[in-house]
Amino acid sequence: MSRIKKPVRLADSREVVYSVERWNLLSRLRLKAQRVMEALAEAGLHRAVVHGSLARGDVDRRSDVDVVIPSPAASFQVELALEKAGFHPVDRLMVQATPRHVVKAHLYLDELTTVTFPLVSLSRLEREFYRFGGEIGLEELKAGKRVPGIDKRLILILPVEQGHVEAPISGREAEAARAVGVSPEIVRERVRVLMRRDMVGRTGVYLKYRLKPEETFEEALRKLAARDPAIRRMLQQRST
Repeated sequence: MSRIKKPVRLADSREVVYSVERWNLLSRLRLKAQRVMEALAEAGLHRAVVHGSLARGDVDRRSDVDVVIPSPAASFQVELALEKAGFHPVDRLMVQATPRHVVKAHLYLDELTTVTFPLVSLSRLEREFYRFGGEIGLEELKAGKRVPGIDKRLILILPVEQGHVEAPISGREAEAARAVGVSPEIVRERVRVLMRRDMVGRTGVYLKYRLKPEETFEEALRKLAARDPAIRRMLQQRST
């Protein structure tokens, strides 16, 4: 698991120059993500992205490789594509942050490598969550592109040739939203969530269900919805 990064307040912008070791780490992690994304693309899942530090470039030794398919996909298709490429999930979890949020499938390929996809359509803000932190697709990844994004410290990361520039977003939320290509609404929401988490500590999730070996994500979701009115209500709302 990645260590928790707390919101900070920078007085001004600063440039961070990457070491050779950091550039090499970024290359290794991106190559790993590329292998996963290429496996998905071969199965017709071309819309997969990576987000966060891997898209921005500001990785460290505990950075995750989180490949996301940002729209619903048949779980058997995803799992089959990964297995054909030699990836065998060590864990399969279904997670829902709150009763209002979408239920997501998480396939853990190892401790720090995950393939995530929603089981129903994302809301606009849920989709923008990934762009908030910075996201790139397979072709951008292969081209070595890095993009701006906002990290969990609420710092805007702007890639430059030697590394990146860090800029505080406090008081500059609209400017930060334009820099990463998202709405001011998602910036305000993420500021509220991360500041609250900093004050009260990390809170639990509404649903965290580990699938049985024989279960599919769709079967498990139907079973849970049959006995949980909140999940059933969320599914009904997303289908309208």
